[in-house]
Amino acid sequence: MTDRVPLTQGIKYAGSKLKLLPYILELARRTDAKTILDGFSGSTRVSQAFAKSGYRVISNDIAAWSQVFSKCYLQNHSPDSKYANLIRHLNNVPPKDGWFTENYGGEQNGGSAIQADGLKRPWQIHNTRKLDGIRQEIDRLSLSSIERVVALSSLMLALDRVDNTIGHFVSYLSKWSSRSYKNLILEVPKLFVANHENIVLKDDIFKICNIDADLAYFDPPYGSNNDKMPPSRVRYASYYHLWTTICLNDTPQLFGRARRRSDTSDKISSSVFEEFRKNQKTGRFIAVEALDKLIRSTSARWIILSYSSGGRGTAEEINQMLSEYGKIVDVVKVDYRRNVMAEMKWTHEWLADAESPNFEFLFLIDKHELSR
Repeated sequence: MTDRVPLTQGIKYAGSKLKLLPYILELARRTDAKTILDGFSGSTRVSQAFAKSGYRVISNDIAAWSQVFSKCYLQNHSPDSKYANLIRHLNNVPPKDGWFTENYGGEQNGGSAIQADGLKRPWQIHNTRKLDGIRQEIDRLSLSSIERVVALSSLMLALDRVDNTIGHFVSYLSKWSSRSYKNLILEVPKLFVANHENIVLKDDIFKICNIDADLAYFDPPYGSNNDKMPPSRVRYASYYHLWTTICLNDTPQLFGRARRRSDTSDKISSSVFEEFRKNQKTGRFIAVEALDKLIRSTSARWIILSYSSGGRGTAEEINQMLSEYGKIVDVVKVDYRRNVMAEMKWTHEWLADAESPNFEFLFLIDKHELSR
């Protein structure tokens, strides 16, 4: 199965579906879909895989950095060689002391990432100085829209290779990672020439879920099922706040020890799918009600839904909800501790394992045929 999975590229990303791509694509092949909506595209690996597999893709995510990656990979119509001179030029830009260095660059300190102010940093100063110079140069150049997203994607990918994190920007490592000592070097992203006029959106999923598509793939940021999770829990927007700032270059107000963007505070940036509370009027989890609304409102005949066993809402709730809006054609259960498919299960068999940790489920739903 894996030999039919195209090469994709991306940053380190919590909840990445890279290892699930074979199963997602296999389920898609069981439909007659030509156009696919990826409603929560994130790092865009799923969108890339769909596009490279010959589908027309509508990629959507509310994150600015996800939109940049989507445009870079899905809307390119030129060979890699077209961008070689641009990337070479950016690599030769002189380092500068700027806003990113002031807030996110750290001295080596004999191996300690903890700086004089007591805060840790995500990059060493020799790389943030390159970041400051390159980011200013991207804005200074008269780039086409595709050249701009290729340059920004190249910059983020390069920064991801020399960071001092475990894959997100809400906390940083106390000791400099071995990769953080390396020099920031941009490379042309692993592009492909798009076969279709793919669409890239940056919108609320409920505003575009009725768009004309044959199949919709949904991987919402589910709320935790941990009842002790505090209201101040970090949201997905916070995990990748620095990619947003690099794309926008807007020098936002910062707060906290990780120096997060103020607009990624929990009260501002929370997603309804991350909500862990219950609706006091209905007694149902708000995240489950949001998923119910999403499945009900989606126009596509086919839906592939990712669901984690650590998500908010019980298996019985999810199973009942999905069965109300169509037929669950199949369920794939994946043990993501080992990153392998455990087995295929029909709808009435998956429930027993759904409450156990460390499982990911992929549902293929046919909305044109209600369950009997």
